[in-house]
Formats: sequence, structure tokens, C-alpha cells
Amino acid sequence: MAQGSGSTSGDLVVARPQGLYCTAGDFYIDPWRPVDRAVITHGHSDHARMGHVHYLAHTDSEGTLRQRLGADIQLQTLPYGEVIEHHGVKLSLHPAGHVLGSAQVRLEHGGRVWVASGDYKTEADGTCAPFEPVRCDTFITESTFGLPIYRWPTQPVLFADINAWWRANAADGRPSVLLCYAFGKAQRILHGVDRSIGPIVVHGAVEPLNEVYRAAGVDLPETLRATDPRVTPSLLKTALVLAPPSAQGTPWMRRFPRHSDAFASGWMQLRGTRRRRGVDRGFIMSDHADWPGLQSAIGATGAERIFVTHGSVAVLVRWLREQGLDGQSFHTEYGDEDDQPDAAQHPASGSTTAAAEGAAGDAEPKSAQEPAGA
Repeated sequence: MAQGSGSTSGDLVVARPQGLYCTAGDFYIDPWRPVDRAVITHGHSDHARMGHVHYLAHTDSEGTLRQRLGADIQLQTLPYGEVIEHHGVKLSLHPAGHVLGSAQVRLEHGGRVWVASGDYKTEADGTCAPFEPVRCDTFITESTFGLPIYRWPTQPVLFADINAWWRANAADGRPSVLLCYAFGKAQRILHGVDRSIGPIVVHGAVEPLNEVYRAAGVDLPETLRATDPRVTPSLLKTALVLAPPSAQGTPWMRRFPRHSDAFASGWMQLRGTRRRRGVDRGFIMSDHADWPGLQSAIGATGAERIFVTHGSVAVLVRWLREQGLDGQSFHTEYGDEDDQPDAAQHPASGSTTAAAEGAAGDAEPKSAQEPAGA
């Protein structure tokens, strides 16, 4: 794999076949091949992979990483803002606002400051530390939703819509099944919905991650696994049910007769996506920055050189150059598969098949194979 266009041999971070490599520090950021030292921005599986010898991540990522990668991984954690030095490179982590424990990686060496964003969003949601812009010379950014069409509703508008849908279904005695990614999005929904409407039931892929969030002090309502004996036909008539997208169309869904279903994803912004998903409702909801969010985040860094890693790379690079900035790209193996509008038309580079969230039953997720949700 060649270095991203525009990178030079003297750069602090370059693309190697294993991942994004800090040349002076001799470590990688979110590598997709096994390496000796890996700095992990967050716990989604396209950024946190098995097989590395040493891991470094934010303190709040520990629960998720040990659950997904193994309790015995060699993991060093840092709080936001604490600086460590490795081979002369000063490294610190800063809030990315994506999911619990998500972090931007700030690197300082030889008078240069680089920041690798990982995945991020700019609107606070109450379940993780909100995004903080970090001043730098060079910024490495995602671009999952890097098209002008992508503009998210505010949190109050989003949850008013979800609550109204749930409340109407409950009044009609119908379960409300909301398909959403098990890590991050499910907890955002739990934190934001009106818990007075009715009980909340979750798939087996969701509850272990709820426990991680609760342990970190995030306020979530009581949830019941679908297999809990307290989950009766009477209770389900007013229940909100959260399940990963892979549960759709499986025998697991037969537990919820007469249900109304919905899908929560940034891809719901696209016409036809809800139709292809075959659901009653689509809620525009993403844990990534929308187009205005990307623009504001990049501008707030003050960086004159920006590398784009994944998503609508060409569009964002072109926009950056139109602003007089040095827009370049890194070819990476990050990307979303679980919430893609059409997996056949929008494959995630290097990502694995999303077949392990216990869709056929209520099993625990085989989390090493779970892709990142959009």
C-alpha cells in the first residue's frame, strides 16, 4: 500500500500496509494489521482490531476493548489531556464525541503538531465527552458523510420524532422495534428517549455494551433482555425494542408480533434507503459528523494541511482545496458496513462481514467481527 497522495518521507504520520504509522514514535494509530504498538481511537471494530501486542486508548474505552478484544490484552489507558512521551513524540488524547471513550490523537514532535481524529461528531449527546477541536498543523479526518446532502436534525428534533413514533405504537398496542448499531447508537437512543412511555427491551448484542456505559457513569434507563421472563406479550405491547440491523428478517424478530419497525442511521438521509431496508420509519441519526460538522471541525483546528481517510474522500479533498487548504488523502481500511444503504453498492474497504451480533437468537455478539455503525 502506497502512502497517501501528498505525504512525504518527512511526515510525522504516513500510511503503511499495516495502518497509519507515526514515523518518529514507531507506533500505529488504529492499524488494520497486527503491529507491536497500537494507539486506538475508539472501540468500533474497523478501528480496534485483534492481534496487536500493546494497546493504548482512553480510559473509558477499557471496558469495551477488553470485552471485544479479550480481557487479557496489554492495554495502557490515558485520561483526556494527559501527555506522555514515546521516542521523543508527545502524545495526548482529546474528546472526539463519537462514542464512549472515543479520542483524537494529538502528536507533537520537532515543532510539528499532528492530530488524528478517528471518527467524530460535533453535537454533544450526553453519552460521551463532547468533541473538542485541537489546534494543529496537520489534521487527519474522516469523511463518512462528506457530502453536502448530509445534515443531521438536532437532538431535540430527533428524539421528539422517535418518542412520537413509540408513543403512537404503544397506544395501538404494537411493539416498536428500532434497528440501530449496538455500540454507541443504542446507548444514545436509550439516554435520549422518554422512558415514561413504556418498558425497553434489548437484543443480546446491546446489553453488554449498556453495562459498559453504566459502569462509566452514563445515565441509561432500565433495560430487559428479550429472553428475560418478565418480557411478556402484555409488556411488549408498549415496549421499545432495540436490536442491531443484522436481526432484521431473522427468527428473533418473531418474538414481537404486529410490531412496527424503524431504522436509525445517517443513511436515512438518502432517498430510497428506507425502502431498501423495508422498514416503516427511518430516523436520521449518526455518530459521525455531518457536512457542516466536518467543515466546522476542520476549520477549528487551524490546520493548513488535511488528510482524509475514509468516506467521501474525493469530495472533501476537493472542497478543502477550494478553500485554499492543502487537502490530501490516506488510503485506509476504515469504513462502515452495518449501516450502509446498500452493501453491494457501497462496500466497506477491508471490513468484515456483519454476521455476528446474535441475530438468529439472543446470543452475545462476536464483537471482533462487528463493523462500525453509521
